[in-house]
Amino acid sequence: MKIAAIIPVKTFSKAKTRLDLSPQQVEDLCKVMLDEILHILSISPQIEKIIMVTKEEKAIKIGEKHNTITIRDEKEESVNSAVALADKYLLENNFDASIVFPQDIPFIKTQDIDFMLNYKMHPNFAIIVPSRRFDGTNALARMPINLMNTHYDEDSYKIHMNTAKQHTLNVAMVFVKRIMWDVDNAEDLKFLLEQNEKPEISEKIKRILELN
Repeated sequence: MKIAAIIPVKTFSKAKTRLDLSPQQVEDLCKVMLDEILHILSISPQIEKIIMVTKEEKAIKIGEKHNTITIRDEKEESVNSAVALADKYLLENNFDASIVFPQDIPFIKTQDIDFMLNYKMHPNFAIIVPSRRFDGTNALARMPINLMNTHYDEDSYKIHMNTAKQHTLNVAMVFVKRIMWDVDNAEDLKFLLEQNEKPEISEKIKRILELN
């Protein structure tokens, strides 16, 4: 089974506006988080290819380190339109399944991907990992690629669950804590740094937050 990871990446200057950080801090934080998730995906035996959708040049440079295929998203209309661009590429290149991840889950580990994909079912399935507050979707696996459209907007987790059930009986909601830990606001960042995970990444983030 050919599985690809899809990572939509917003222009860094427009990202993480609720963190109350300087533009340089936001950029540095985005770089650290993106580099880490791309590293984990690149060493995961489950993931054949990483598809990053972005127009952020600094993200493209990071992607080159991890043998990522970049689809340029010059319009940057929405996460949904970015995923649709990746879907088109994957269908044209005969991939069987995809997993959409956000860039802001830096504590993800390869075993988390393995655990999530234990729930994959043939011939079609959807696997959904919610965000920590159960309002967003931090992983969405689909087989086939075009099983369903994505709905990354308010309360996307519930919308994705309901949409998936309209297209297949094989829908799994899976709780994977390190995938559920995303960074949308200052509270999320504080929570992340309180967890006993990936000390090196935590130290990098702490150094960024100490910058004036």
